[in-house]
Amino acid sequence: MSSDPLRIAVLGYGLAGSTFHAPVISSVPGLRVTAVVTRDAERAARAEASLPGVRVLGSADDVLADAASYDGVVVASPNRSHSELATRSLEAGLPVVVDKPLAVTSEEGQRLVDLAEERGVALTVYQNRRWDSDFRTLQALVAEGRLGRVHRYESRFERWRPVPKPGWRESGDPADAGGLLNDLCSHLVDQAVQLLGPVASVYAEVHVRRDSVAVDDDVFVALTHVGGERSHLWAGALTAQLGPRLRVLGSAGAYVVHGLDPQEAALREGGTPADPGWGEEPEERWGLLGSDEDAAPVRTLPGAWQEFYAGWRDALLGRGPVPVDPRDAVATLRVLEAARTSSQEGRTVRL
Repeated sequence: MSSDPLRIAVLGYGLAGSTFHAPVISSVPGLRVTAVVTRDAERAARAEASLPGVRVLGSADDVLADAASYDGVVVASPNRSHSELATRSLEAGLPVVVDKPLAVTSEEGQRLVDLAEERGVALTVYQNRRWDSDFRTLQALVAEGRLGRVHRYESRFERWRPVPKPGWRESGDPADAGGLLNDLCSHLVDQAVQLLGPVASVYAEVHVRRDSVAVDDDVFVALTHVGGERSHLWAGALTAQLGPRLRVLGSAGAYVVHGLDPQEAALREGGTPADPGWGEEPEERWGLLGSDEDAAPVRTLPGAWQEFYAGWRDALLGRGPVPVDPRDAVATLRVLEAARTSSQEGRTVRL
């Protein structure tokens, strides 16, 4: 590859492609979005306005038929198409980023991993919330020993959305792989495993609370890790008063954070990681470390979703591994499948 920016095609330009991928890619030196795939005229106009010189194509076929014009693709389409588009891209010899979840099932995900290894083509998964401000700070505190040994990790992505938004994410068709278990719990489980290691058993309660949807919108998952630690994870769309984003208990103290990492809101408002102060939290939003008697604010490290794409750039240039091992995503899918089984059968599922 030359010293010119790597040429990236984004397959899908809905919320994921236009908000969570293209602006982040464009902020990373050495990467350039040169094509997006969308049939929607309004989305095409937005792409042309925000990505100078971009080609807007009507089908992934247009990208794959001209694979030599690209150095990598990002699959940012609805969940049900992740496996198909990633498979076709790998077969065309194109390195792939797949938005989470990697696939609808762990079996599909494993086939993608096997294909990537067989073809010698890079495959990775956009588990961008590994680079959230709160989670980066937590990892640093654990590495420094400031929590002692962590024995319980509590994590929440909760919303108050009594009126569902239109679209496939809250569709009732299981083939769409919508619902919070597939969506936000992909992040929750991935973070828990990154912090505490592999999962030994899963207990879950997966519910539909709103009358107007047919997919899960209220989820609790309890993980027992191989080392004996416990993770308690919540995702909800009908949470009128939110719990702490993180509450992490250790032998030397606790770490508690309220409120979400600021990067999603900033991207939705048109910001990019190239902006000054990207991902930084004001002091009044810093988490508290210690016990009730002596808890004190600890500076929150800035969120850094752009580090995912900097890592991918380096991997494409042969300078390091992909930023997220796709086998991690397959392991996450197995945990999510076990959670669904646990809820349906009312039992703990051992992995």
